[in-house]
Amino acid sequence: MWCLFFAVQVLANMTVASIDNQGQHFETWEPLLWESSSAVVMACMVPLMLMFDKRYPIQFSSLKTHLLAHLLFTVPFSIVHVLAMVGIRKVVYWYSGGYYDFGHWPTQLFYEYLKDFRSYFSLLALVYLYRFILFRLQGEASLLDASETTPANEQTSIQPEHLLVKKLGKEFLIRVQEIEWLEACGNYVNLHLAGRAYPYRGTMKSLESKLDSSQFLRVHRSYMVNYGHIASIEPLESGDAKIQLRQNQELPFSRRYRAELKEVL
Repeated sequence: MWCLFFAVQVLANMTVASIDNQGQHFETWEPLLWESSSAVVMACMVPLMLMFDKRYPIQFSSLKTHLLAHLLFTVPFSIVHVLAMVGIRKVVYWYSGGYYDFGHWPTQLFYEYLKDFRSYFSLLALVYLYRFILFRLQGEASLLDASETTPANEQTSIQPEHLLVKKLGKEFLIRVQEIEWLEACGNYVNLHLAGRAYPYRGTMKSLESKLDSSQFLRVHRSYMVNYGHIASIEPLESGDAKIQLRQNQELPFSRRYRAELKEVL
């Protein structure tokens, strides 16, 4: 998806650049260099944007602070993009015996920032649109509270036993104990079982408080695991550890959570 997106961007921008520079002398490879250097650097920075979004997801509960964080992040994002882009162009021009002039730096930096600002939030919107479509196809999970399955006079501190998954207009139930591991992902927690992942809208902390602590263990800020699916735990020199699941997935095990495992065992 990303390769196709940036390839289309390069072709479209090359056409625009060629039209804008009609009547000026330039080699046929120059528009390709101008646009491909920008696109390649931007593509390389997409993982950085995703990491930042994972730390500051745009959600209603923290919309103002996290949106402000993204607004501020566009400044270093644009500076890195421009410096790397100009560096690539200067190297290629030097290699071909020419010279690349970026122009008046303050003016050009501001001009490029305006473009990068639009590009950053366009990419972010594309990511959120992709997640929305993917979650609709995968199905969204929600926990069935005790109030939905247990008479009021029998309700205690019963842990939820089933997940209700809504997928493409259909609903079906999944047993909570079948969840193998959980992973925080932006505004959601992905519940992994039987080779599939079902997104649950909420935070890892809120979900942790609802699950049975004798069955599920928090092993990392972004991960939780079902005890029954742990195959082995390998200590690392850093003091952390690595968990190998029976389904061959590997999860990080932060040392801050290892004391809880010892207590449960």
